Amino acid sequence: MTSMSLEWVLGLALMAGLSIPAGALVSSNVLLNNICRRMELDSFVSYFGGGALLAAIALVLIPRSIGNGSVLSVVISFGAGALLFWQFSAWTKRTQNTASQFMAMLLDFFPEAMLLGALAKNDSNMVYLLAGLIALQNMPEGFAAYNELTKSKQTRSRLLIIFLTVPLVGPLAAWLGFEWFSSSEYNPAMILLFFSGGILYLIFEDIAPSAHREHKSFLSLGAICGFLLGLVGTMLIH
Repeated sequence: MTSMSLEWVLGLALMAGLSIPAGALVSSNVLLNNICRRMELDSFVSYFGGGALLAAIALVLIPRSIGNGSVLSVVISFGAGALLFWQFSAWTKRTQNTASQFMAMLLDFFPEAMLLGALAKNDSNMVYLLAGLIALQNMPEGFAAYNELTKSKQTRSRLLIIFLTVPLVGPLAAWLGFEWFSSSEYNPAMILLFFSGGILYLIFEDIAPSAHREHKSFLSLGAICGFLLGLVGTMLIH
């Protein structure tokens, strides 16, 4: 395993976040928006990103983490992540405002970027893979969040400015993960399990249900393709 400098991981977190305004830009174009909705490309990519993240969790993060703690500590860390993300997700739904999808997108991106920082000192190859998978997931979320925020009174230019600032969350979260969660062998394992539980919850709570459209059976193949991408990526970095 090789380590990665802070500058590199911050750059990768920023690049992963830039797919959010890219998705918003596509959504802001009437022609591209209609094409994506008609062909349901946004839903397929959402499934694809979810399947890829699921592969990373199942094939890399969890296997590397469970060997560094007791069964009880593993259960507590994984379960605590899922429970905390459940509460945050429930809170965003209770607000019932035009920014709920936007908040859910940030809720997904922040811990994923923290995970990049936490992995940087232990496995740089995994950081590259995860950054790409996160970018794939972020684009359809940016697309959906922009569509939702158009119901507000904000102008198109103002919304695009808001979305252009969102990628800055990535480097901030990655820095926190790098400084706080990668200093020892035991703590990062529990942190990875914590994030794995939370991200896995979000995949099934937010990504999969929101991706459903008319052709449900076909769109689900996006998750299979994404999982295969994660599987191939995992095999290539070993």
